[in-house]
Amino acid sequence: MKHIFPWILRIVAAVIMISTLYFKFTGHEQSVRLFTQLGMEPWGRIGTGVFELVASVLILYPRTTGWGAFLGIGLMAGAIFFHLTKLGVKFDGDYGLFGEALIAFVCCAILAWIYRHQVLGKTGLLQKV
Repeated sequence: MKHIFPWILRIVAAVIMISTLYFKFTGHEQSVRLFTQLGMEPWGRIGTGVFELVASVLILYPRTTGWGAFLGIGLMAGAIFFHLTKLGVKFDGDYGLFGEALIAFVCCAILAWIYRHQVLGKTGLLQKV
């Protein structure tokens, strides 16, 4: 079970981030509207998509899960922040985007804790005990 739980978290976080890429990269109407409302269209939409793709790949590769999780935390924290401040938790009549951001954030936070030695151990910020 101790090996299955991190894989479930990895898959959930990656699937959530990857599932939005089609909409971001094809300029889907809802995605364009969201980033226009933020004043970040098109560079924010495409840039966020690229970083979410990178985070997903890093999360799924065991040797870089920690790095991807920390990147995912930053991305999802940004999404949550903008939903709470500019977009509303119910964007375009749906709570889905906000809910998915929360779920991905929690998964990434737990993964970052589990794999903290991958990142913090390399930087010297965490001493192994």
